Amino acid sequence: MDCQIISLPQLDKMPLRTVGEYLDSNVEHQVIASVNWSEEFPYKPYTTFVIAVSGTRLYVFFSVISNDLRAVNTVDLSPVADDSCVEFFMQVPGNDEYWNFEFNCIGTLNGSHRIERPAPTRLTQSELSSIERYAACGTEPIQEQEGTYCWDLTVSIPLSLVGLDADNLPEYIKGNFYKCAGKTAHRHYVSWNPINAPKPDFHRPDSFGTLWFKAPKEVEPSREVIETSQINEPKGLKKVFCKLFGRR
Repeated sequence: MDCQIISLPQLDKMPLRTVGEYLDSNVEHQVIASVNWSEEFPYKPYTTFVIAVSGTRLYVFFSVISNDLRAVNTVDLSPVADDSCVEFFMQVPGNDEYWNFEFNCIGTLNGSHRIERPAPTRLTQSELSSIERYAACGTEPIQEQEGTYCWDLTVSIPLSLVGLDADNLPEYIKGNFYKCAGKTAHRHYVSWNPINAPKPDFHRPDSFGTLWFKAPKEVEPSREVIETSQINEPKGLKKVFCKLFGRR
C-alpha cells in the first residue's frame, strides 16, 4: 500500500491540538484495517491516521473508536503496547535502520531505532522531549475501563531526528501504522500495510508500505487541502462517532 504525505508548512505555526483538528477535518484519512492474525486476535477497532509534513516536522494524527481504554504506562520508554496504543514505524531509503514510535492513548512514548528487532537504540531523553504529543484523553493514567471509547492523538516528530533534510526530502519513505493493545480485554494487533508473519510482529520492515513526499506524476494528488468529495472518510468523522459513543 502507499499514501501521500501532504505538505502543509502552516502546521508549524499552530498549537498541536489545533494541528490535530485541522488534519482531522481537512485531509484524507487512511484506515488501519489489516487483521493479520485473525484466528487468535480477530478484534479490529476502527482506526485511521493522517500524515503530513511541514518545513521542519512530520505530523501524524491518529483517530480511534475502540472497546476498552487503558493507559497505565506513564513514563516514556515503558511498554505502551500493552495499553491502548497506536504506532508509527518508518525507514529512510538507503538507511538500514528503521524507527519505531509507539504511543499509548495519553501520549506516553516508547521509541527507538534499530536494524534488527533484538538490538534497539533507545531514544535519549532529549530526543523523547523533541517529539511533541497532544492526547485527547489527557495525560493522567487510566486503569482499564470497559465500554466503547473514541480518542485521538496528534504527534509531531522533527525531520532532523530521523535523518531527513527539509530542503532535500527524498521522493518517499517506507513505513507502517499500527493499532494494538496487548493487555486489554480485547487484545488486538492491526496494521495499515498487511504483515506476513506467523505471530504478531510489527518489527517487519519487509512489510512497510510507501509514504510519498512526491508521488509519481501519473498518481500525484493535489497538494491543496482536499475537498470533502475527494476523501475516503468524511471530514471530522471521529467527531460524529464521539457524539454517539462518548469520549473520555
